[in-house]
Amino acid sequence: MRRFLVAALAVLTLATGAQAHSALDSSEPADAATVAVVDTIALRFKDALRVTSITMTGPDGEVALTREAGFDPATDFDGVPPADLPNGDYTVEWRGLSADGHAMQGTFGFTLAK
Repeated sequence: MRRFLVAALAVLTLATGAQAHSALDSSEPADAATVAVVDTIALRFKDALRVTSITMTGPDGEVALTREAGFDPATDFDGVPPADLPNGDYTVEWRGLSADGHAMQGTFGFTLAK
């Protein structure tokens, strides 16, 4: 019985630790979308995340995003790109730290076709 309790506790501890990692729940624009306008770059995470960097690249290279006011860690990130983005393919790469301190990262892309 004691072994069973120790094993059960170990499984619960591991499962709880895995839930502390955040993942990207959704983005705007959505991954692989073709859009006519990009007013904001929005990332929605499943759990709070301290965003350490957001990099957006397009046909002319890196694009500067103006970050909306907010506090880390958070589940939402909003950045505003310049209004005069040219048509083309864009990639957004994000990096952050989950609540338990693990480094997280991901990318998504979209096409701007005005």
